[in-house]
Amino acid sequence: MEYRIGPLSVGDALTTLLLLAVCLAGTKLLMKLVDRMIQKLRVEKSLHHFIRSAAKFALLFLTVLIIADSLGIPVTSLVTVLGVVGLAVSLAVQDSLAKLAGGLMVLAAKPFVVGDYVDVGSVSGTVQEIGLIYTCLSTPDNKVVYLPNNDVAGARITNFSARATRRVDLTVCASYDDNTQTVKRALWQALEEAGGVLDDPPPFIGVSEYQDSSIQYIVRAWVKTADYWDVYYSLLEQVRRAFAENGVQMSYPHLNVHLVENGGQNQVQAPDCPKGRKGTE
Repeated sequence: MEYRIGPLSVGDALTTLLLLAVCLAGTKLLMKLVDRMIQKLRVEKSLHHFIRSAAKFALLFLTVLIIADSLGIPVTSLVTVLGVVGLAVSLAVQDSLAKLAGGLMVLAAKPFVVGDYVDVGSVSGTVQEIGLIYTCLSTPDNKVVYLPNNDVAGARITNFSARATRRVDLTVCASYDDNTQTVKRALWQALEEAGGVLDDPPPFIGVSEYQDSSIQYIVRAWVKTADYWDVYYSLLEQVRRAFAENGVQMSYPHLNVHLVENGGQNQVQAPDCPKGRKGTE
């Protein structure tokens, strides 16, 4: 006499249970392989969790299909029903799926990591968290901004912390009456007193432009990324001090006007301009 449990015989039930145990054991083994692969690839923590969850869901779904087939349930019909349900759910949460896709792109491409100071579109700040849906930035004035990852993935990203060193670019103006070598000597003095400037690559100082009322000089110095703003503001102060010590006039836009007597009438005449222009009114 054959014992039955509902529509199933005892033998079929035992076979199904054995098949379920094999599938679960195989799932556990495959998940260990997935974890090992993720560790070798050094995937971000958020992406690590997503890949692991997706792999586990896929393996469990496959297990359900195998067990359903062993019980005589039509697998094709089950897949069709699940496909329709999945399509309906995806249409209902398509905005969230777009953010999720953006998050996967950001985590895979790694344009920045937690702790980097970045410029994303019109927002600048330090990266606090990279999630699957949002990226969290802390602005310099201590505001917390959550950016949808689909916007982050499509935005222009500038990472100021990606390199160990950065270049400080500073432009200053001095009078035409000041000797060029005197001005450059004052700027070199400012670089030495500012501190934090690296010797390699070496700093650069040169004339960059002849303006209407002044000569523009450019100062370029390499610093450690963490010291950028300290050196920048210190250099601004030291330039003003060095100019004062060396008698260099820090010029600003101005216009000199001369009154010339001509037949009893006053004629306004501008002096010869640095660029060779001369005019009268």
